[in-house]
Amino acid sequence: MRDYTRELATFLAELRFEQLPDTAVERCQALYLDWLGSALAGKDHPPIPLFERYSEMMGPGDGGSQQLTDRRMTSPHFAALVNAAASHVVEQDDLHNSSVLHPATVVFPAALATAQDQGSSGQALITAAVAGYEAGIRIGEFLGRSHYRIFHTTGTAGTLAAAVTVGKLLALDTDGFVNLLGSAGTQAAGLWEFLRDAADSKQLHTAKAAADGLLAAYMTQSGLTGARHVLEGPQGMAAGMSTNADPARLVDRLGERWALEETSFKFHASCRHTHPAADALLALMQRESLGHGDIETVTARVHQAALDVLGPVTDPRTIHQAKFSMGSVLGLIAVHGDASLASFRDHALQDEAVSAFRRRVNMTLDAEVDAAYPRRWLGRIEVVTRDGRQLSAAIDEPKGDPGNTLSREELEDKFRRLVAFSGAASASEVERSIAHAWSLPDMPRIGPLL
Repeated sequence: MRDYTRELATFLAELRFEQLPDTAVERCQALYLDWLGSALAGKDHPPIPLFERYSEMMGPGDGGSQQLTDRRMTSPHFAALVNAAASHVVEQDDLHNSSVLHPATVVFPAALATAQDQGSSGQALITAAVAGYEAGIRIGEFLGRSHYRIFHTTGTAGTLAAAVTVGKLLALDTDGFVNLLGSAGTQAAGLWEFLRDAADSKQLHTAKAAADGLLAAYMTQSGLTGARHVLEGPQGMAAGMSTNADPARLVDRLGERWALEETSFKFHASCRHTHPAADALLALMQRESLGHGDIETVTARVHQAALDVLGPVTDPRTIHQAKFSMGSVLGLIAVHGDASLASFRDHALQDEAVSAFRRRVNMTLDAEVDAAYPRRWLGRIEVVTRDGRQLSAAIDEPKGDPGNTLSREELEDKFRRLVAFSGAASASEVERSIAHAWSLPDMPRIGPLL
């Protein structure tokens, strides 16, 4: 029997910075800057103060790793926990399409906290982050669509992605990575049921994934062993969490295909399942010169996973829940022209025009869209106007996808807007943080950022 886990572990153990193509290094820097903006935007955003309070109660009051939201220095475990929660709360962190994984929010908190703790170089951080992306994405693809229907992949595969990132910074060998995957996989968790209750579990998922990744890696370094086939074994993750797992995805073109380069940036501040329809509606309204009052009904033609994740949110009660409401997102697009952080804060729940538009939106399963998912996230929208016209629009690559990506200038502008939203850093600190991300390969040692 082919040992897929060991093949993946061997690749991870042998990966070196010098092997990375320039495009992967540059993409990693861009993703790092994008993540840093999301983490800083989470300052004071519920429920992040609860994570900070937990860290203050349970974690050391001093250490080499920094919590970005309150600048507290602590252990890498608690810094990773707080920063991972913070970077997932405003829904602006990246997404990889075919794995349906948000890699940055689990990889970079673990990478930064460990690099600060170990005094690692920028090149070491980049190599570790690339390893985390490559492993996490392939594990998400391996677990398949059936997994995502019940499990939040960023909480499950994300735990292994974070562990791999830290294991790389700790210079584990092949056997070490095999054991590390076993210890991370047995901790992997995260269920979608929280969506029905507007609960805070989504941030707990990323916090625990990053922190448990550190636990698995540091304890593996100390000698802890783990299941050697936790992914594809008869009582492993696939057996319990998937009905369509494909082990070949674990080793898909290792060293040739850089999955990190396939990762998308988020343009709208909402669940990624809403983005294709949001882009299509915006394009249609601009093309036809429509205002929100001209529209009688909107039908978003979507893939099944969008129905699974967005369907339970029928009457959003919090801003975060509104980000998982197709009607609320399209209402913001129609009434205010965007679904930005400021629009959600100021209009998602308070604006009667947005609420009225939300009630005129429905979703329906589209066979073409569903067949393309998750490799491609297609946007298909149908509109009936108040004067009886039937209009449609199609988007094949939402804004932020690799084929419709954000430029360096757009990423820097997004970073400035994210930090301005929370006030987490001064103007001079913002510019230094941008420079920090672009100069990462030349840094001999990673220290506190703020």
